[in-house]
Amino acid sequence: MRELIKVFKALSDPARIRIIKLLEKKSMCVCELTRVLGAGQPNVSHHLGILKDAGLVNDVKDGLWVNYELSRDKYNKYAPKVLDLLSSLLNDDPGIGESIRKARKTRREDICRQ
Repeated sequence: MRELIKVFKALSDPARIRIIKLLEKKSMCVCELTRVLGAGQPNVSHHLGILKDAGLVNDVKDGLWVNYELSRDKYNKYAPKVLDLLSSLLNDDPGIGESIRKARKTRREDICRQ
């Protein structure tokens, strides 16, 4: 039961749900998520740490960047089931839709050049 509670606690924050919905569309680095969410890097990193600890996201090193993606590992046996359920939810939410549109236009190369 502890693993399931950890997943639900991780999803109890709207920012973390937005991160999950964004990562459904593409893997992203912290700088991209920071730009799309309009939040500070420490705040976004904190949310990602909670999601990673719950087994909902993985981080993958890619050259200079660390990409975050949805986890399908069995680290937490409940995470893949909850992610599958969440993929069918909130798809008509205007805020989530706006974040996804913004993410499509956000490129890490442009952010890091500034």
